[in-house]
Amino acid sequence: MNNYQEGSNENLEKIEMELLLQGLYSWCGYDFRNYAYNSIRRRVLHRVHAEKLDSITGLLDKVLHDDSCLQRLIADFSINVTEMFRDPAFFLSFREKVVPLLRTYPSIRIWHAGCSTGEEVYSMAMLLHEEGLYEKTKIYATDINPDVLKTAKTGIFPIENMKKYTSNYINAGGMNAFSDYYQVTKNGVKFHSYLTQNVVFAQHNLVTDHSFNEFHVILCRNVLIYFNKELQEKVHNLFYESLGMFGILGLGDKETITFTKKSGSYEAISKTQKLYKKIK
Repeated sequence: MNNYQEGSNENLEKIEMELLLQGLYSWCGYDFRNYAYNSIRRRVLHRVHAEKLDSITGLLDKVLHDDSCLQRLIADFSINVTEMFRDPAFFLSFREKVVPLLRTYPSIRIWHAGCSTGEEVYSMAMLLHEEGLYEKTKIYATDINPDVLKTAKTGIFPIENMKKYTSNYINAGGMNAFSDYYQVTKNGVKFHSYLTQNVVFAQHNLVTDHSFNEFHVILCRNVLIYFNKELQEKVHNLFYESLGMFGILGLGDKETITFTKKSGSYEAISKTQKLYKKIK
């Protein structure tokens, strides 16, 4: 692995990275060319080492001829850090400030973009159920990674996570006993199927795919931090086009609309919890 020791040729490495990312895009349509460089580099080098290869060029050769290697690399690029009612204050603010707006609509469409294994989708379904809005809501849960969508559809999560999730739920203003929403099985905790009866799980690539509906709410939390500025602007344009007037955009705690070209099109409902309303 001498190619990747300190003092290696950074220019050569960047050329190899460009060739790999361009090759992925040309070969199978996955576009990671505008992901944050340091983040994507770490994942590429991890895969080089895991495949016992000597170079990024060697990885490119393998992914072009070995579909299983390609899928492993795509999985490396997919960031799957999530939990139920993650950042409880966000969900509490959503309950207090967004739910009253949603009550005024005869039907509600919500898009969870980059939903990962679905914990936040189930969280939203619980919240809307408690507020009496779930029956008139359709939730679209999308991710680039088909494997995490399979996990999301099962509704099965590790039992050891329930203590943390229960605490999050309570702090997010939960109205019931959290354990009412699931049953313990030999494979883990399975959440009740009624929580996904109004959910559509589908593969969607924020980088290359287009808008597919008009939404009242779009939630994309802790995804944009992995994109460079150019790609962030592209995705913000996609969200703007996909939101109806007075629609709500929810971002992660390290993300903001403030320094984007669309900042003037929104007003903050909650600056601290990154909830914005489209106003023009």
